[in-house]
Amino acid sequence: MAIDKETVEYVAHLARIELKPEELERLSQQLHDIIGFIDQLSALDVEQVKPASHILPISNVLREDQPHACLTPDKVLENAPSKIGNFFSVPKIIE
Repeated sequence: MAIDKETVEYVAHLARIELKPEELERLSQQLHDIIGFIDQLSALDVEQVKPASHILPISNVLREDQPHACLTPDKVLENAPSKIGNFFSVPKIIE
């Protein structure tokens, strides 16, 4: 797929980006190089390669979830500006 100046100019117009002629030339060449590299990658045989989300074999690095005592409703609501029973009370915002 070729990226020419007209395509870059069109996309810049859609994005409301003003490009100078030298920027237009440089950007179209850079995009052409990027698309060429992607074409090279698409030519590779990856049938035997397993899908991965990361290049390194890492496992879950999070700590174990340990149950602990939770707050009581009175403790949770002690700084609430307004409450009704065991619930926060907030102003109605729907008209």
